[in-house]
Amino acid sequence: MKMQGMIGLAVFDIEDGKQLGKIHDFILSEDWSVQGFELEGKSFFSLQVRTILWEDIVSYGEDAIMIRNQQAVRQIAADDIKHTFLIGQNKIKDMPLLTSDGAMLGYVSDVYFDHELGKSITGIEISDGFISDMIGGRKWLPVSGQVAFGESAIMVPIESNERLEECH
Repeated sequence: MKMQGMIGLAVFDIEDGKQLGKIHDFILSEDWSVQGFELEGKSFFSLQVRTILWEDIVSYGEDAIMIRNQQAVRQIAADDIKHTFLIGQNKIKDMPLLTSDGAMLGYVSDVYFDHELGKSITGIEISDGFISDMIGGRKWLPVSGQVAFGESAIMVPIESNERLEECH
């Protein structure tokens, strides 16, 4: 599954069948796994965001995310969130991917994770700009333990250029 496709999905608690909101963004950890997600509704002046941890998800599909109950919704200080996918100071969407020898592979377009493997991120979809995407398509880089979050770029091993695959 792609993260971009899950933004905006409705979140329901299975105890009451109540819709609690929609996914606004994903929270990522340093080890390239999904920690949870933010729900919509944060104001520009709020220092807290409504979140749901991955462990509180019962199931998810193309149309909705199901969580245990309303108590799974937690308030977390926005400053405590290290990495996000779509928005915020530490978002990875549109970050450049650089090899350790200084070669630019492109920019993060989307992130893949396999729901059967749990919360592990399996790959990064890379865009090299609109024209390049139209002509050659986007590329996909499998995530390994050597892929690291940097302050201004995602750092990948030198051999990553050879590991790029066509998006499916």
